[in-house]
Amino acid sequence: MDPETELGEDKGESGRVAARDMTSREDSLEREKSHSRRSGQSRASITSDNSDPLSPLELALSPGEETFEEIARIQTTTSIGSSASRPPDFEVVFDDNDPENPRNWPSWYRGLIVFSISFTSWVVVFYSTSYSAAIPGLVDEFGVSSTIATLGITTYLLGLAVGSLLVAPVSELYGRRPVYIFCMICFTLLVIPCCVATSLAEIIVVRFFGALFGSCMVINSAGTVVDISTEQTRWLTVKHAMILSLWSIAPLNGPVTGPVIGGFVYQYLGWRWDNWLVLILAGVGTASMTFPKETYAPMILKSKTARRRKETDDERWWCRYDVKLSPVALLKVSLLRPFALSFTEPILWFFNVWISLIYGILYLCFVAYPIVFSEHRGWSPGISGLAFVGIGIGTMIAILGEPFWRKIINSHPKDPLTGRVPPEATVRVMIIGSILVPVGQLVFSWTCLPGTIHWAIPIAFGIPFGCGNALCFIYASNYLAGSYGIYAASALAGNAVMRSVFGATLPLAGPSMYETLTPQWAGTLLGLLEVAMIPIPLIFYRYGEKIRSKSPVIRQMREDQEKNEHRAEKAQRRKARREENADMTALVKEDDNKKGTEDLEKGIAGSGVLDAPPLAKDETAV
Repeated sequence: MDPETELGEDKGESGRVAARDMTSREDSLEREKSHSRRSGQSRASITSDNSDPLSPLELALSPGEETFEEIARIQTTTSIGSSASRPPDFEVVFDDNDPENPRNWPSWYRGLIVFSISFTSWVVVFYSTSYSAAIPGLVDEFGVSSTIATLGITTYLLGLAVGSLLVAPVSELYGRRPVYIFCMICFTLLVIPCCVATSLAEIIVVRFFGALFGSCMVINSAGTVVDISTEQTRWLTVKHAMILSLWSIAPLNGPVTGPVIGGFVYQYLGWRWDNWLVLILAGVGTASMTFPKETYAPMILKSKTARRRKETDDERWWCRYDVKLSPVALLKVSLLRPFALSFTEPILWFFNVWISLIYGILYLCFVAYPIVFSEHRGWSPGISGLAFVGIGIGTMIAILGEPFWRKIINSHPKDPLTGRVPPEATVRVMIIGSILVPVGQLVFSWTCLPGTIHWAIPIAFGIPFGCGNALCFIYASNYLAGSYGIYAASALAGNAVMRSVFGATLPLAGPSMYETLTPQWAGTLLGLLEVAMIPIPLIFYRYGEKIRSKSPVIRQMREDQEKNEHRAEKAQRRKARREENADMTALVKEDDNKKGTEDLEKGIAGSGVLDAPPLAKDETAV
């Protein structure tokens, strides 16, 4: 072989290596963009006729990759790595039937996880209202007014609001499991000072910090349910939206069961035992949270990647979450954006006020019911707590009726562009809830007194009140999640903070308002406020699409999604051209090889005739 030919082959080989590197980079970029496209589409789209109406809410509750990508955009790109350093063949993902994938864990184990987080979440929410049953004992013990004693509910809800903003970014840094364990240990220990308190001030202050740590269950537990459930791994029910609904039974009924159980405990054991009971339950809940493994996919894949690098001694292994998250960037997203959206987005102005008012009136009921049934009807604290059963039944109807609400949503006309029902489809259910809430509130107010009216009537109308509250909370959250896509977590966080503030402050007005206006007129006032809120879902049902189209955040999100789709299409076209060129090259090479083979055969045949021995010619001639 001559030097020029050898040099040409070396150049060709280096060119092929460079081409392979370029192809690898483009493939990696294409996969990332395609993944972003699918993520954006799943975020922006709402359910179709064969999907779950709660799917946008589920994605918002467990944002995962979107949070990492967003923080990666905030930070410098040097920590992310270029496409050249992230070869597609070395990406660590969950394989089919991967035992490390939480959605592939045994059904009994995932059921245990759902039970553990549901029970522990219930304990945290239970503690918020079991306190209300003990208020008369605190008033007698420390010689304070009912309004001052109610501050224990106020500080607890404020602690949940503040904690929900702080715990979320910590979970992104360290995963769900360590945050659960640490926060629940602190929550449990902070119940002890309330058990042995010598002043009401101690209880009020300590309850704030206890709720701050307990908020880990309120903000993260729904995300854990989403982490381990999927339509492909069905269990318990046919839809993982229903699994989310089953999980919600515990936290949504926590406020109702608090006065029921707390009332009997206070009646027979005293107010301190309301706290001792929570201490026991919190201890059990904390112990149960040590059993589940980590369910947060980014943390699992990062650990899997590090283990793979160590086992193979190869630093090329990577996963899409190999980004060192900055606590400052996380706090910026978690603390600033919820408030920025709440103050600049008209959609959130209306929804935050509406949901917050409903939530505040719900917690005001935990002050009003004891006034009606204990002070005016003369019931014992334990029996008075049973009056909340109606609200609990209504909440259960809303949760277990999820298949019926799904049918109502999916019967909405579909968007001709996407083929899916728009976010306004969920407003249908919200309208039902917005009507049920004031109906229950007003009839309760008109029938709670005088005592000659049978007690079953006001309690029974707690059913539509509880059902309407649950429908408004669940499906309003779903509407916000479907509208704000990748910013859904921030929109929901702002909503949660505002409603917690309303829930914390409105009960303070309960004792004086019900004493001044009488229970009938005080309840009527609250019911009329709820009636005044009914036009909000009606307006969004009729004009929701126009309102959303004028939102700067949503408009920017749609533009970014279109750019991502355009880039993904270009990458797909480049890949198609590469495959077409490769096929043509292979075809030409095959033709060349075939032609070379034919020429070789002809050459061999020709040489055989020319080289034939002379004797053969002589014999033929003879």
